[in-house]
This record gives sequence, C-alpha cells and structure tokens, in this order.
Amino acid sequence: MDFKALGIPKAQWVEGNILRGNKLAQEIRKIIKEKISSASQKPGLAVILVGENPASVIYVNQKEKAAREVGFHSQVLRLPSNTTENDILSLIQELNDNPLIHAILVQLPLPPHLHEEKILQSILPQKDVDGFHYENVGKLYAKNPTARIPCTPLGIFVMLSLLEIPLVGLHAVVLGRSRIVGKPMAQLLLDYCNTTVTMCHSKTKHLDKIISSADILVSAMGQQDVVKSNWVKEGAIIIDVGIHRKEGKLEGDLNFEELCPKASYITPVPGGVGPMTIAMLLWNTLQNFHELYGL
Repeated sequence: MDFKALGIPKAQWVEGNILRGNKLAQEIRKIIKEKISSASQKPGLAVILVGENPASVIYVNQKEKAAREVGFHSQVLRLPSNTTENDILSLIQELNDNPLIHAILVQLPLPPHLHEEKILQSILPQKDVDGFHYENVGKLYAKNPTARIPCTPLGIFVMLSLLEIPLVGLHAVVLGRSRIVGKPMAQLLLDYCNTTVTMCHSKTKHLDKIISSADILVSAMGQQDVVKSNWVKEGAIIIDVGIHRKEGKLEGDLNFEELCPKASYITPVPGGVGPMTIAMLLWNTLQNFHELYGL
C-alpha cells in the first residue's frame, strides 16, 4: 500500500502541526475523479440504509454526494425500519449479481430485529467496501494486498504515510477494540508501519501509564473525558476518531485545545479523520472496480 505514490505534498493539507484531513480528502477525491474521467464504465456504489437514524441519514447523504461528485454511479436504497431480514438479503443478492455495482455498503447500526453479521457476510467479498467480510478481515491479518480495509483506519494510515516521517519502532497506543477502527488500526500500525502496538479498552489497567509512553495515540473510544491531557507525552502524534455533539459543536474524544500545543501532529474534530473515511470509501470502491474488471 504505497500511498506516497499519490504525490500529495504535506503543504497542501498540513497546517503547522494540524492534520487537515478535509483538505487531504479533497486532493484524493480529485485524483479518483481524474482516474475514472475517461472510463467507459463508472464505478458503482450501492448504499443500503434501513430506518431513519438521524446520524445515519446524514452519513449516507454525505457518501452519496461524494460518490456523485467524483463521477461514480451512486445508488442509495432507503428502506423502512421494519424491513425484514429476508428482504434485505434478497436485495443484497441482486446487488451482488448487478454488474453495474462494484461496492455494497450497509449503513450501521441496523434496527435490532436484524442479524447484522448475517447481512454483512452476505455481501460478496469482492464487493465489500467496508472490509467487514470475514475473507477481507483474514486477508488484512495475513497482510494480503488485496484486502479491503475498513475506511476509517485506512484513512488514518494514509495520513501517517503521507507525513513521510519515520514510524518504525515507535510505540503506538490504540484506544478502542472495535472491528471498525481499533482492531484493523492496530494491525495496520503493526504490519505496515512496523510500530510496537498496545491496544487499550474499557478493562485496561494503568491506562495513564500506557498512554504516557505513546509516540502515536489513536483514540477511538467513543467517550469523552477518559484521557487526561497531562497523560499524553510531548511530541506525540495524536489521532482523534471520536465525534460528539456538545452544546451545538462537534468535538472529539480528546481535548484539542490542551493537546495541540504539545503534539507533533494532531487531527482536529471536525475536519480531521471524518472526511478521510469518506475518501477511503471512494478509494475502496475504485479498487473493487479495478479488480472486478481486471484493470
């Protein structure tokens, strides 16, 4: 995964020590748009949204807009919250068989009456754009270059790669063990950055001591006020995946104002990791398109 070949200089997206993921995402979207501009067929992305979860509706609208802006064939299938599991499985089978669709995404969370794993595993691995299919999970852990990697950790990996600073041997601490961010992030840091990785979670003891030794800190806890700013060492690279709405503002897991002066690099919220997640959704869709058509 040589993202350095994208040739996007730091000056276009790094302001001081702040990693402007929104600006980097814009550059990546320009590259994707250019790559498919002369293609006779366009990459096709289908998103399935079940119900009307307010956050999910916003995310799906953002994904649809981004896909259309780069020239993808975009299809959003909005289903009522009482849709049956069999109906969703039938729809996914139709999309699996549809040659115009190269990437299928089921927006999470699903309503509680639906079996999430059964639905996600029904997507063809070649059309899995989220990296949740067991085949892609196995490929990631086997360091197989054809693995589809979950979009958020992949976006973070791209940012770290394009910084072009030595990461080998650094201590990376990942807060959170979800399959969406924490686990794949730890694997990328271990296998592709050659860092020493510690994964922390709600049962971890002596969290302050572990964090204080982190050269790279990735927070994907989904909680605020867990990490005290004085735990974080001077010069750490700080990646904040959290998104919280507080008094009408979006904030991350961590205190940006307190940590920015002591970080070598830091992502803001908003404008940091979030836009890179959508950019990597488009990137994975493009990779699926290339592999399905042998391009």
